[in-house]
Amino acid sequence: MNNTLLIIEDNEQNFYMMRFLLEKKGFTVIGAENGREGIEMALHNKPLAILLDIQLPEMDGYAVAAELKQHDEMDDVPIIAVTSYAMVGDRERILAAGATGYIEKPIDPETFVSEIIEYLPRDWSDKEK
Repeated sequence: MNNTLLIIEDNEQNFYMMRFLLEKKGFTVIGAENGREGIEMALHNKPLAILLDIQLPEMDGYAVAAELKQHDEMDDVPIIAVTSYAMVGDRERILAAGATGYIEKPIDPETFVSEIIEYLPRDWSDKEK
């Protein structure tokens, strides 16, 4: 079963922390540093889920989510915004752009993986790991 997660994140420390936590749980993690590269990787790899920062170079997370949702093959791939954007309306704006969920930074290492698992397709099971 596919256990690959794509993290689209330009901050190396944030990427490292998320990758570490997810790989420790048995996920395969691939990464992109900007929105354009993230879209290409998502379409090429069809990950189990996409973790998407909002503030990215070249193309922000809103545009990335909206573009990914235009591709039918991405319909069943959850897009989870993982962002420090926490102002009133930010959550609603990214969900309207096409994200499935929203997790605020800084992430909580104790709950991060379980929060991600909540958004995964029902037929996926972390018991396989």
